[in-house]
Amino acid sequence: MFRFQEIHHLYMLALVPLLVVFFIAAVYWRQRKIKKMGDERLIEAQVMGFIPGRSTFKFILLTLALATIVIGWANLQAGDKMEKVERKGVDVVIALDVSKSMLAKDIQPDRLTRAKQLLMQMTDKMHNDRVAFIVFAGKSYLQVPLTVDYSAIKMMVQNVSTTMVPTQGTVIGDAIEMAMQSFSQTERKYKSLIIISDGEDHDEKAAQKIKEAADAGIIVHTVGVGSPQGTTLYDPETKSVKLDENGSPVVSKLNEEELKSLAAVGRGTYTLLQNADDVATKLVTNLEGMEQKNLGSVVYTDFTSYFQYFLLAGLLLLIAEWLLPGAKFKTKKYGVPAK
Repeated sequence: MFRFQEIHHLYMLALVPLLVVFFIAAVYWRQRKIKKMGDERLIEAQVMGFIPGRSTFKFILLTLALATIVIGWANLQAGDKMEKVERKGVDVVIALDVSKSMLAKDIQPDRLTRAKQLLMQMTDKMHNDRVAFIVFAGKSYLQVPLTVDYSAIKMMVQNVSTTMVPTQGTVIGDAIEMAMQSFSQTERKYKSLIIISDGEDHDEKAAQKIKEAADAGIIVHTVGVGSPQGTTLYDPETKSVKLDENGSPVVSKLNEEELKSLAAVGRGTYTLLQNADDVATKLVTNLEGMEQKNLGSVVYTDFTSYFQYFLLAGLLLLIAEWLLPGAKFKTKKYGVPAK
């Protein structure tokens, strides 16, 4: 099994096609300049050490050096030792509210950022549980199905924004329904749903769906993001205060009663998000206190890193490019013919 320890560094490989485009553009620009100066063959004859294709070869060396260094930076690893272990855990679906009200700044820097911090803390503390990730506003979208790859969850959480869901609102009922579909339909336990929201827009369907989830054996925890006092909302594009149809400022408030009610019906807990680490610890502790199911599987417990080989290859390619001489126009000193 191969993996990249720091897979996000591979985004730097996007520079390679950009460099290719710039190089091709530079070659065409050079050819047009030479044609304007006169006969191309005569001009190339005046270039000391000119060899057709050498500049392209030097560029290829540089590009390969960049690619290998980036791969080394991401640290390719191979699993050397396999061990059969008995893993126990539960299935967890995390539903995150990404409605525009989550941009309110009644908690700093804003509700959505604090919620994302909570999710990053949670995944750092989780070990064996399978986790799925849903974002919702007016509609719900499954971002990551049940998995033990917490790095995939983290990567998705980092990219979360309010623009992911075009339909606005806070339709928690749809998120609950999607979560129910994400769980195993043959089990009536080992399942938990965590809803992170400001609960602002009352969703009449949520009460019915949460009861169905509880009947299906799903423990529902809710996390309130924001303050009951609330704050005015700002349009992220115009930076001005949002106004309602009467011209009054729109105030967004945390609806704790809604979230507490959902948690009570779902036989779970409600927590107000203040300290992300404390809330993450509480939620993970609640999950660990549930009845666990066996998730026995073969896992890789020992990895060997190969970053040094890629970095060495990149260094050798850079040295080869540097040692390969470039071409330059022949010159002559005053009174002395050029050789």
